[in-house]
Amino acid sequence: MPSSKHLASALALWLAGAVMALAAPPERVVSINLCTDQLALALAAPGQLVSVTRMLQRDEEAMAEAARALPGNSARAEEVYLLAPDLVLAGSFTAPDTLRMLQRLGLTVEVFTPAETLSDIRANILRMGTLLGREAEAQAEVAAFDARLAAIPAPTGPAPLAALYAANGYSAGDATLPGQMVKAAGFALLAEEMGLPYGGVVPLETLATSSPDLLIAARPGAPKSRAEEILAHPVVAALRDQVPTDTLHDSDWTCGTPSVLDTVERLAAIRETMK
Repeated sequence: MPSSKHLASALALWLAGAVMALAAPPERVVSINLCTDQLALALAAPGQLVSVTRMLQRDEEAMAEAARALPGNSARAEEVYLLAPDLVLAGSFTAPDTLRMLQRLGLTVEVFTPAETLSDIRANILRMGTLLGREAEAQAEVAAFDARLAAIPAPTGPAPLAALYAANGYSAGDATLPGQMVKAAGFALLAEEMGLPYGGVVPLETLATSSPDLLIAARPGAPKSRAEEILAHPVVAALRDQVPTDTLHDSDWTCGTPSVLDTVERLAAIRETMK
């Protein structure tokens, strides 16, 4: 009969093995959200990510070429289960029924909320690195993000005034991701000057009298909604045409990944022409 000492040693070894098993990085990761697709693609080890959403595989999406090298999914619980993942990455807007079904099937599901600030981008990168067992790669990604952000030159004189403008006349403030992007590019922000850190509705009359140096207006969707009719108003059109921003689109920062710096750099380049 084994002694208590041997039993204790065996238990210690078993516990150590269990801890190591729990700490082992996942080997089959499936992403069912466009934003987690991008974070996972940037950080996953070769062969670790086995499927991303078909949304990322579209030509107009960033990282589409890398995404097309993997099987695509439509974020349906049945197809995800058949991929036999040991980790599923989802977003807070993923269908609740899908999340519940995946959890009932015994799959590990991690849900990410959209980045609402630049700090959220860093936090999501680090969290993804931890989940994938790629902490060092995540730290390097954050360091590269911060270095690139710091390299954007500050304006030498007064910062020109920019306004974000979307459906229903909504203008994002400095406590939001698009607002922080505009400020990082060296602009003052209309919503901030109006005391709207989280954004709010800016009437056309206020927009016109504020006379921003740059208007970043959302592009109406298809089909157009009544809420977007304001974006076709002559005041908005005139301010938009003042400094063309055809290369910018609000979908460029929907996910809040390091790629938002592409937009920040384009905005900074526009600001440099205003000297």
